[in-house]
Amino acid sequence: MGDDLFAVIRRCGSPYDPGRPLEAQPEWEAHRVFMNALEAKGLARLAGPLACGDDVLLIFRAGSKEAVEQQLAADPWTRSGILSTTRIARWDLRLGRID
Repeated sequence: MGDDLFAVIRRCGSPYDPGRPLEAQPEWEAHRVFMNALEAKGLARLAGPLACGDDVLLIFRAGSKEAVEQQLAADPWTRSGILSTTRIARWDLRLGRID
């Protein structure tokens, strides 16, 4: 695949309730389906919340930073404000492999 890898940091917004599990957050099912579709397309390669905070890490495969932004804009959790993107940076993987 000719696309680059990007590290994406997303932050939980005020609609997110830290007292509830992810599966109990508003629009969980729509977000889950959306993320699974990105993974099935080979775009979202790794994803999950970072411990001890409100941040989520995604490893994304795309042609550009703008392509990542465009894809994530369609996430139901982006539209509702549960998640917002705080940083997108091209990632030069030096050790290991992501197919």
